[in-house]
Amino acid sequence: MILGKNPLVDSKVKRRDFLTLSTKTAIALGLSPAFIPKMTKALEKKEKPAVIWLHFQECTGCTESLLRARGVDLATLILDVISLEYHETLFAAAGHQIEDQLQAAMKRYAGKYVLVVEGSIPTKENGHYCMIGGRTAMEILKETAENCAAIIAIGSCASWGGVQSSGPNPTGAVGVQSLITNKPVVNIPGCPPNPYNFLSTVVHYLTFNKLPTHDKQGRPKFAYGTLIHDQCERRGHFNAERFVNEFGDEGHRRGWCLYKMGCKGPMTFSNCPEIGFNRYLKWPVAIGHPCFGCTEKAVGYTIPLHTKAEVLNPNPPQVYARPQEPTNQGTSLVAAGAIGAAIGVAGTAIAVKAKKLPDSEEE
Repeated sequence: MILGKNPLVDSKVKRRDFLTLSTKTAIALGLSPAFIPKMTKALEKKEKPAVIWLHFQECTGCTESLLRARGVDLATLILDVISLEYHETLFAAAGHQIEDQLQAAMKRYAGKYVLVVEGSIPTKENGHYCMIGGRTAMEILKETAENCAAIIAIGSCASWGGVQSSGPNPTGAVGVQSLITNKPVVNIPGCPPNPYNFLSTVVHYLTFNKLPTHDKQGRPKFAYGTLIHDQCERRGHFNAERFVNEFGDEGHRRGWCLYKMGCKGPMTFSNCPEIGFNRYLKWPVAIGHPCFGCTEKAVGYTIPLHTKAEVLNPNPPQVYARPQEPTNQGTSLVAAGAIGAAIGVAGTAIAVKAKKLPDSEEE
């Protein structure tokens, strides 16, 4: 429960919103439209699944991103779909009152609640770098996970340590799966992750009573099964060998490829270009910043930002041709970019069709 008057809870979600969400979720999960009624029914059921949401070493960006989602008011919808029993940021209560609520929820919904973890867990010095109510994050996680039904690690920090785990990792920050091995855990990495990837995972769990199929890093394949480079709106410029050489140059102003600026899109799997963030569906590359690779354990916070990425599909040429000005035959920069884009789309379609996704690890 969230104590005090809260507009998120007081707002009434209409059936049309559930139908809209079910349709979008079915598309995101790659399911047949035949599943939409089943999803809608799962979302509308009176008995809402209990959710306990923990915060550890993080910036609260995952929660903030969730509250600012576009389209259907996702914050209102998620709070109508679930019974949020504990969340430090959204609760009006504090201190002993909120901690008593956590203990009561764990007992009331033992064996049935979903545990959502936001933030990494410090392990050095017996975990004393993060303490809540006199207990370490390690103690709280292990106690709360003991009787949960499943765990969703939201954000790169909870998935594998995030920025806190960057060398030399002074607090010994790790992700949930490093400490909890006897419960089904799904990772929703990102800094922050897209809120619809989180919600689609929740809807899948509500509909099928299990977490979605995931890859070897514990990420659901529906959200992290495609290479960013293959879906990027700047891919045509990559194929046409049009690169930004420094921030603010002509290529940067024209929206050329950011590969030479250290974009990690060629080695990062995520659906960021496809669904975007917030009302205007933007993502870092769309506004001129290289992808940081935050959804990859071995990329984000591991490889320096401006280090060139390994291109998984295909390998780039060793020598880049300089951008050409318009020729006498009338071939313009825009036309060349369009040709490159067309080649990129065709090449991407073939590559994606032929690509075998990583073997899944079923929960």
